[in-house]
Amino acid sequence: MPEEQKIQIGTIQWFPGHMTKTRRMIAANLSLVDGVVALLDARIPQSSCNPELTELMNSKPYMVLLNKSDIADPNATAKWVRWYQKQGIPALAMDCISGRGIRNFVPVVREQMLKELLRKRQASGMIGRPVRLMIVGIPNVGKSSFINKMANSKRAKVEDRPGVTRTKQWVRADEQTEFLDMPGVLWPKLDDQQAAVRLAFTGAVRDQILDIEALAMLLLEYLHENYPDSLKERYKLETTETHGDQLLELVGRKRGMLLSGGVVNTERAAVTVLDDFRAAKLGRITLELPPEIQS
Repeated sequence: MPEEQKIQIGTIQWFPGHMTKTRRMIAANLSLVDGVVALLDARIPQSSCNPELTELMNSKPYMVLLNKSDIADPNATAKWVRWYQKQGIPALAMDCISGRGIRNFVPVVREQMLKELLRKRQASGMIGRPVRLMIVGIPNVGKSSFINKMANSKRAKVEDRPGVTRTKQWVRADEQTEFLDMPGVLWPKLDDQQAAVRLAFTGAVRDQILDIEALAMLLLEYLHENYPDSLKERYKLETTETHGDQLLELVGRKRGMLLSGGVVNTERAAVTVLDDFRAAKLGRITLELPPEIQS
């Protein structure tokens, strides 16, 4: 996203009261688990990593799952996996809907994240005790889908909108693994507004509190700069125009979204662009790269 960005979306904040409760709940229940599994959105791993949860996780072994990797740029996802592993953090690319990558989860937990703990248990004769893992992440990142896939059930509620899971719940995946599913939680103040915008792109922040047209303009600018072929293929755009308002106008005209007098219905066009991105109709796209290789 260009630093000289002129489009103003306004300050994005979202911190309902139930999220304060969730932060306290996470801290209070850490003593009940052996490790923490953080689900991140593979399209925005850094922006979807709650810094408050990172601080909490430092007291426990933890790993990250890059969910939704089926709709993220595969080259970028591979770079993120390597980046986390260099930090000593086990990381897996995963698609919790299809189950791709799921079978690698338990081996990584037992052979990497909790290797030392399990060695100590074995030495103490505590063989067979289930591993207990807390599952955390921002709203709508796929925690419930992951748990249901692992448990081969529909015990955790799943909907494609943020803020569905509102309380903790224990789910037994198998004889050796139990999950403590926590509600999704953002952080109190989104100081990094670029991260906030990326969260909004993916639907982690409710659209109702956003300027949808400005958001779509920002997304179109990023795509035009980084994934121009995706825009060309989806909307048949043949243009050197780089500013979001013009790109949004062009999308609306190409799709015949016109009001009386030939004026483009930019609100409708904006909803289409965001829906297309979230549904991966624009292809496999990642919105940020690991820190040391950011351009």
